[in-house]
Amino acid sequence: MQDQNNISETVIQEQRIIDNKELSIWEALIPVVILMFMLAYNIFFAGGELLGTYSNQYILLMGGVVASVVGFLNKVPLSLMLTEIWENIKSVFVPIMILFLVGALAGTWLVSGIIPAMVYYGLEVLNPSIFLPASVIIAAMISIATGSSWTTSATVGIALIGIGSALGIPTGMIAGAVISGAYFGDKMSPLSDTTNLAPAMAGTDLFTHIRYMALTTTPTFIITLIVFSIISLNIDTTGDADVSGLLHTISNTFHITPYLFIVPLVVVALILTKTKPLIALGIGVVLAAIFAFIFQPDILGRLSSSPIKSIINAVFVDTEITTDNDKLNELFSAGGMKGMLWTIFLIVCAMVFGGVMDGIGALARITKTLLKMATSVFGLFFSTVMSCLGLNAIASDQYLAIVIPGKMFKKAFEDRGLAPENLSRSLEDSGTVTSVLIPWNTCGAYQSSVLGVGVSEYFVYAIFNWLSPITTLVFAAFHIKIKQLVKTTK
Repeated sequence: MQDQNNISETVIQEQRIIDNKELSIWEALIPVVILMFMLAYNIFFAGGELLGTYSNQYILLMGGVVASVVGFLNKVPLSLMLTEIWENIKSVFVPIMILFLVGALAGTWLVSGIIPAMVYYGLEVLNPSIFLPASVIIAAMISIATGSSWTTSATVGIALIGIGSALGIPTGMIAGAVISGAYFGDKMSPLSDTTNLAPAMAGTDLFTHIRYMALTTTPTFIITLIVFSIISLNIDTTGDADVSGLLHTISNTFHITPYLFIVPLVVVALILTKTKPLIALGIGVVLAAIFAFIFQPDILGRLSSSPIKSIINAVFVDTEITTDNDKLNELFSAGGMKGMLWTIFLIVCAMVFGGVMDGIGALARITKTLLKMATSVFGLFFSTVMSCLGLNAIASDQYLAIVIPGKMFKKAFEDRGLAPENLSRSLEDSGTVTSVLIPWNTCGAYQSSVLGVGVSEYFVYAIFNWLSPITTLVFAAFHIKIKQLVKTTK
């Protein structure tokens, strides 16, 4: 999802699962219970500011301290915990760099007129009656083509949020539609790293995995489209009467031309040709800066006395372009790289907590306990799903949510005579897609930051994401398309 060229290979080859036989399940759960209690209190009773702006980050660090105390009491050396923390932080170096570049991209695409142009032409084509299902389909197509939900959100996702907001559609609905489509494409694309990682962990091949995964993914996607179509037909918007005024304001503020679409098309083309995301996004920033000088000299002059300073500010700090329309004023603002710092700090703190939990053997202990509860075929699927969901919350990383259950449950599926694609499908249905529903998970933090919509706002509308694990459990409960191992005779 982040860097198809190296993430999967690195995770497969280097990920260690540390087992601590001295650690009981109750001890393993102590840091989890305390962390969840503090996070819940902060969110529901303190308005997210129990310890100030960075409350969730501090709580994750405190959870890491609790986990380390549990580790010390079980004679886990500090060096091991620090090693796992470092390994976790190293694993998110590329995503952090991507986040910085996405911040720069948002700023330069704003001042160059690319985002305003996307909104302008989008308003001319899309309307509230088809907007949400159209957003799902557009995001799915881009994500299948690129293999990346992150790239999808950073390009068409931002544009769709802008267009939908101008139409008066709640941003939570729009973000839910974008994320649903983006994760469908990410999950089904052979270019996606998680789509390669899951079958590698389960012991099947890529295209067998995709074909088998389509059995649960297709009905889930169809249901998602139906729900969004119903919502669109019944949505109460305020944007219809204002579209002409919005178009007039945008065209008066920016120089709108189809040539501006050259930049996003180049970025998508680079991704399709398997260019590393850092390079593709970096080129997108540079091209946008050049286009800003060519097409938007008036905007650069309004932002600063020096056009170069305006570009630098767009890359690194806040940029606000004022119009005579309040909706557009909210839309035409970007935080640059500075705007990504809160999210990056959250990711680093989540990696600290996950690293300590892995280092003391808590992740392996929790997963093994769930495995012991699998006394039936449905119980095995249920335990797999719960392991993926739990690790997305505890380890804050979707790769661990695929790798650890994949390694732990592989033999159990074989012993039950179940084909490995049952496991690989379950890992994707519950590990890949639900990561975005956890605010402190790397995926949840990224999507929330890039789209400018809180996880709590889009959670209900990310229909495809929370429905996927339910679908896979329904299939397991009624033994629908549960493939058995083929016995060979010599």
